[in-house]
Amino acid sequence: MTPLPHRSHSDDLLEFIGASPSPYHAVASAARRLEKAGFRELRGTDDWTGTAGGSFHIRDGALIAWYVPEGAPAHTPFRIVGAHTDSPNLRVKPVPDTGTAGWRQVGVEIYGGVPLNTWLDRDLGISGRLALRGPGGAVTTRLVRIDEPLFRVPQLAIHLDHSVNDGLALDPQRHLAPVWSLGEAERGSLLRRVAAAAEVEPGRVLGWDLMLHDVQPPGYLGAEREFVVSSRLDNLVSVHAGVTALTAAAAAAEAPVCVPVLAAFDHEEVGSGSATGAHGPLLERVLSRSVTARGGVPEDWARALSGSFCVSADMSHAVHPNYAERHDPEHRPLPNGGPSLKVNANQRYATDGTGVAVFASACERAGVPWQPFVSNNAMPCGTSIGPITAARLGVPTVDVGVPGLSMHSARELCGAADPGHLAAALGAFVTSG
Repeated sequence: MTPLPHRSHSDDLLEFIGASPSPYHAVASAARRLEKAGFRELRGTDDWTGTAGGSFHIRDGALIAWYVPEGAPAHTPFRIVGAHTDSPNLRVKPVPDTGTAGWRQVGVEIYGGVPLNTWLDRDLGISGRLALRGPGGAVTTRLVRIDEPLFRVPQLAIHLDHSVNDGLALDPQRHLAPVWSLGEAERGSLLRRVAAAAEVEPGRVLGWDLMLHDVQPPGYLGAEREFVVSSRLDNLVSVHAGVTALTAAAAAAEAPVCVPVLAAFDHEEVGSGSATGAHGPLLERVLSRSVTARGGVPEDWARALSGSFCVSADMSHAVHPNYAERHDPEHRPLPNGGPSLKVNANQRYATDGTGVAVFASACERAGVPWQPFVSNNAMPCGTSIGPITAARLGVPTVDVGVPGLSMHSARELCGAADPGHLAAALGAFVTSG
């Protein structure tokens, strides 16, 4: 069994992931936890004047939450935790009903960097949100999820393709339409099924953001259950850790000396270029309004940013035992060794020496280990919201993440202790001066 206290954290993480099959559900799950901790939602049209304590703002699949200590001056710096709510998956097309050879299928589009073979022969449900016609031309939204094994992308039997183990050759347009029933394609059949699950009339549905998800629940793996295995570890591990750190800071007997912030963006997996992504103005506008709400002027905003710092938390790579040559020989993080500090000289990660010192100090205060990570020079590395946030706000930023295997797979793996390590380190970071 995983040693306490990390076992209680990972148990809670599995519950959070299970309730969050889409970015919209992840935001709703985070909001419920924040409200339970005394945070209140502020809508864009609300008056934010004088707001102290815990607040959060939702924009579609993104959430910004912050805690203002009582009496905090308008120029109080921020301690920002950045993360993202989206994961690579298969998203339903606007005209979804298709089929061939007597099978009813659904048309999907690849979202993000999907290892397609991991989505074959898995039992898939559907989740997301519906945009509904309301009174007077208004549009409302409603979350929907079907956790039944409704869809499946069947792999071709090896008898019909003896070269299947030589490499996966999928034509996404032809081979990636999941089957879900027998019969001819019938326009509107999927919409009727989803609308029934959401308990709305199909005629009210004007649009949707729907995606498929693996219905196998999160769980533990290993001789001593030392690993977590689940969909969407990238990056709900970090969102959950950020919520945990923020609510702990708000509940602490001693008020934090800065304003702790969680920025959970959407669309990171496709470049963050949206109204709810890190490239957009959402975080800047929310933080600026929080300064103004406390009577701040432009000088206070500039002072607050000058003293601020950001930790961008996203999943990282553990050394793969079957492909160790793909990793840097001197940087080989392992599960349950603590979060990785991600460094890239070409600024694919925003970490510099000062950032290393800031996060390493937070880990020391929290009593958790950490590991350095750098990509093999012959392998181009990924990136994260860290460099985007650093460039947009001019705030020093460090990139960190829980090391894992099978990143972007339909089912990923990480150490069961590491999510708790990350949450503890983030908790120490957001309460530091």
